[in-house]
Amino acid sequence: MVESVNIRRDVKDAFYRYKMEKIQSKIEGKGNGIKTVIVNLHNVADQLARPPNYVIKYFGFELGAQTNIDPKDDRWIVNGAHEASKLQDHLDGFINKFVLCKDCKNPETVINCKDGDIILDCKACGQRSHADLRHKLASFILKNQPKKGKKDKSTKKADRKARKEAEARGAAADGDEPAENGNSPGESGSDQGNDDGDVDVDGGSDDELTKKINAQAKELAESEQKEHEWSVDMSEEAVKARANALPEDLKQALALDEEAQDGEGQEDSVYDVLGKWIDDAAKEKGDINKVADVDIYLKAKELGIESKHRTPAVLAQTIFSKNIVKEIEPRASMLKKLITSERHEKAFLGGIERFVGNDHPELVAQVSSILLQIYENDLVSEDTLKAWGAKASKKYVDLQTSRKVRKSAEKFIEWLENAESDEESDEESD
Repeated sequence: MVESVNIRRDVKDAFYRYKMEKIQSKIEGKGNGIKTVIVNLHNVADQLARPPNYVIKYFGFELGAQTNIDPKDDRWIVNGAHEASKLQDHLDGFINKFVLCKDCKNPETVINCKDGDIILDCKACGQRSHADLRHKLASFILKNQPKKGKKDKSTKKADRKARKEAEARGAAADGDEPAENGNSPGESGSDQGNDDGDVDVDGGSDDELTKKINAQAKELAESEQKEHEWSVDMSEEAVKARANALPEDLKQALALDEEAQDGEGQEDSVYDVLGKWIDDAAKEKGDINKVADVDIYLKAKELGIESKHRTPAVLAQTIFSKNIVKEIEPRASMLKKLITSERHEKAFLGGIERFVGNDHPELVAQVSSILLQIYENDLVSEDTLKAWGAKASKKYVDLQTSRKVRKSAEKFIEWLENAESDEESDEESD
């Protein structure tokens, strides 16, 4: 398994969602014919959403060496002997100069060349910044402009599909909901997730988020066994007492769908406990954004509902504030651990609909922006989003509110349809 690192290696946060493979290289030949082959350059470039010839050319300029910029056998070569660690350091320079947004420092930028200028259009914050034209690579980019949109979008769709399939297989292996394609964990595809570490917590992944969650889960289990500090009294009297203690608005917010297809119909009190715990933690810390993702996940795991489809609906109503558009991305890593099927996706959208339509009606005008963040962070698939936008429902809110929310989402749904059509047209033209 290829080791992954944060695209910004100065960020040590385990929840940082932007990952890439570490540079892998091997030195071939000797004497004047010695050269360095970068084995996984194509994968690294794809994860940076940049053409691989930009990256190899940058290495050539920085190292003062000749490179091949269009190999037919996918062997990307820099003349001379260069250690992988040295190439990784130079890659940091390429990322800072030609990938990161100058404002928010996120790598969600698209290169646009216009009138001899190189513009980095950030899809995360919307800022348009300028690359340094003094670097020699700038001239190379202007002469070799990337094709707009098609490759980046198709790669993203493939990554999203692979993640969903891997998570569905992991859920089937754990005895939860079966994978929709009917494959067992041993059939085609990898059950280790993708490069972003989006796998089931017990699936054996080595990503930082999983390590942290597993370590803290083990510590929590030992604490429960010794001191019972984290136990929840689930007796009938205790459940009733907690239910009566809930404020009326939270009781209404957590009145989730009444389906009992998998025996969840008699477990509403457990979801109330999770919602109440998050609400209390936010009040104690003074801000919902100060309640850590790991703590939320471990609380859901403690209650035995980390794999249930209702849990994302509860979280959609409790872990955000009026600044939800900016809060979705920081929570994305944790939410991906919990949203593992189409049913989970629908429940999450239902929770968002209730959060916006009932709890914060002033946010209805921002529904398209909210859905864009959900889509960009790979929390819900295109098909589920389109199906949700096509028909109002009274499952989570009243019908009038549902129509109002979906009306506000029309701009996003239209963009989604047009983006899909544009991509298909590009593929047909090829």
